[in-house]
Amino acid sequence: MQRRTFLKNASLSIGAFALLNKNLFGAFTVDDPWKIKMLRNDVGIFTEKGGTIGFLLNKKGTVIVDAEFPEQANHLIAELKKLSGKPFELLINTHHHGDHTAGNIAFKNIVEHVAAHSNSKTNQERVAKDKKTEDQQLYPDIIYNDNGWHYKISGEKIKTYYFGPAHTNGDSIIHFEHADIAHMGDLMFNRRHPFIDRSAGASIKNWVTVLDKTISTFNDETIFIFGHAFDPEKVTGSKEDLKLFKDYLEKLLLFTEAEIKAGKTKEEFIKNTAIPGVTEWKDDGIDRPLTAAYDELTTGK
Repeated sequence: MQRRTFLKNASLSIGAFALLNKNLFGAFTVDDPWKIKMLRNDVGIFTEKGGTIGFLLNKKGTVIVDAEFPEQANHLIAELKKLSGKPFELLINTHHHGDHTAGNIAFKNIVEHVAAHSNSKTNQERVAKDKKTEDQQLYPDIIYNDNGWHYKISGEKIKTYYFGPAHTNGDSIIHFEHADIAHMGDLMFNRRHPFIDRSAGASIKNWVTVLDKTISTFNDETIFIFGHAFDPEKVTGSKEDLKLFKDYLEKLLLFTEAEIKAGKTKEEFIKNTAIPGVTEWKDDGIDRPLTAAYDELTTGK
């Protein structure tokens, strides 16, 4: 009797899910190289290769946050057309790095506007010029400053926050206020050693401040989207993850300062394989934060 009841309820649940969104159900069951996951209030994420993409499927239009690379952006566009069919209203870049903006070009002539912080656009233009890839760019046409920017679209309000240099000097947090979902871009590397772009004005010291301000700005119920994670299934999380990453950066600075005072050269220092007190951050990229921290503390900027 219990088994029959379970099977009946399971069948009803699957059937209800399929009726609610058969296209999305299909997206989960097809063996594609990308993944789409809905989070809350028509806001979801797309992951394949590069920084996590966020999106809003609104009855007026679709909003995208970040664009990975051109191939992945085209995959995203095709899937969202199946799910929504609404026009692409807005693309927002959290910062300029290629795994977040190279895919912008796929939205050429199909998205109304591209938005980003002024420093992000400046960095994107500089890098493209240096690499001679200017013809492969779609630059932002809406530029906001340190005070942030608001955008309303049929029941959802999007607000950007800029708290100063961190991963670069142009990182924004994109908040879907009604859904209460905040896209952190590369301000959050979840359990993965971060890339710290000093060539684009990064500051580890201020990154700690940025995370502090983020933690105090948003609610305990806020869902945060992370740019990268050691576990690809954990590109979303809570304030607790932000607090742990802040602790990571603080321990990185303390360790680096102590090693410099002990007379360690840069070459000796970056041979370290662990940061004292840090146990959850993994992968083989520890030389990136060690190098950036040493340079920041020895140059004073």
